[in-house]
Amino acid sequence: MRSTEPLQTAPFSPSLNAPSLRRRMACWLYEGILLFGVVFLAGYLFSTLSQSRHALDNRNALQAFVFVIFGIYFVWFWAHGQTLAMKTWNIRLVDRQGRSVSQLRAMGRYTLSWAWFLPPLAAVAPFHLGVLEVSAIVMGWIAIWALSSRLHPQRQFWHDALAGTRLVSSMPMSR
Repeated sequence: MRSTEPLQTAPFSPSLNAPSLRRRMACWLYEGILLFGVVFLAGYLFSTLSQSRHALDNRNALQAFVFVIFGIYFVWFWAHGQTLAMKTWNIRLVDRQGRSVSQLRAMGRYTLSWAWFLPPLAAVAPFHLGVLEVSAIVMGWIAIWALSSRLHPQRQFWHDALAGTRLVSSMPMSR
């Protein structure tokens, strides 16, 4: 016997679908290019304020300073929805319900996003490998981390799943 009542399903929201992996990685690469400017300005500011005369002077302090500057950059932009690269690729960061993320959640995502780099760097640190070997291992890990998003039910990166955030398509509003 067939029921005439409509099937009750959860509402489908295409706006919360993850952008394609290709688009997310293109955005990720573009973000890296834009960060060269951020690193340049941060390095210039640091070396001016610390009166560094050589590139290796205060190296650990410079790395910590750049880490903090990156944190400020990403947390501020993510709490406002998008970085410049994300705007270019029509991608927005939201929480699991599709709302803007808080600064605290953005800070958590920033911390977790270091999973793109820290595991392979920590793994190769004791071996004193050359730049090419380290670069190959890091790039291999990046590929594995990116492709592992295909194992997530909503195709999100795992650091987003842990942070309670998601990347979604965000088409520009027409005028």
